[in-house]
Amino acid sequence: MAPRQDWMDHLFRDTGTSSFTEFLSAYAPGLLPRRDQLLAAPVGDQIPHATTIVAATCAGGVVMAGDRRATAGNLISQRDIEKVFRCDDYSCLGIAGTASAGIELARLYQVELEHYEKREGRQLSVEGKANRLATMIRGNLGMAMQGLMVVPIFAAYDPVRDAGRIFGYDIGGGPYEQRNFHAIGSGSIFAKGSLKKLYREGASPEDTVLTCLQALYDAADDDSATGGPDVTRKIWPSVAVVTADGFRRLSDDEVGEYVQTMLDGRMSRPGGPAAPLR
Repeated sequence: MAPRQDWMDHLFRDTGTSSFTEFLSAYAPGLLPRRDQLLAAPVGDQIPHATTIVAATCAGGVVMAGDRRATAGNLISQRDIEKVFRCDDYSCLGIAGTASAGIELARLYQVELEHYEKREGRQLSVEGKANRLATMIRGNLGMAMQGLMVVPIFAAYDPVRDAGRIFGYDIGGGPYEQRNFHAIGSGSIFAKGSLKKLYREGASPEDTVLTCLQALYDAADDDSATGGPDVTRKIWPSVAVVTADGFRRLSDDEVGEYVQTMLDGRMSRPGGPAAPLR
């Protein structure tokens, strides 16, 4: 038993790779989600799906916000699902697509970044983080073709540029860096239309939070799978701000104040604020 114990001790002292996913697949592949077994038939419509996420850069960072609705076909399966996740101190991730697979991806990605930081003694660059996530998405391609698709959006504060950066993906991985703002999910086409009107480069984080909430509201106004603010249940969108000070998730009370400001304006202008022509 002693030689095997020595081998095990050596394995965990030096994993041989800065990727936690690669280490686990070599040592205990059964602990990873199975990507090699295809389903007998597509079941995508039967499983809860997360919908709309928006992200926009602001002065000194980036804002990400997501609605809270999950749908299964034409049914609302959950009204308060979380779709925006902290990755590390300076990055965040939003998920659209199959909710369970997306949450699993977000958690595994958190461990992936933590494992790299502990092993190498430093954080990955923003490009490195975006590329690591692309590799993980690519590993889910077989399941995506069966209807269990996960399409995330990644945002981070880049200390080299002293600015926020946003990356979008497709089911094959990507990544594709987006300029200024981006949206994913079933309501993304409406959210992007709203962001095109309201986004202002270099705006404060506070103003950018309100812009993102307006975009989510516009998406919910036209897309049945996107949930708007639930005033009776006090279920508000998830909002995160990432700057040089790190990741910060806004509290429900804070988001509620932004929502109330937005709703007060919509009482007199249901279509939302108008963009100036010049």
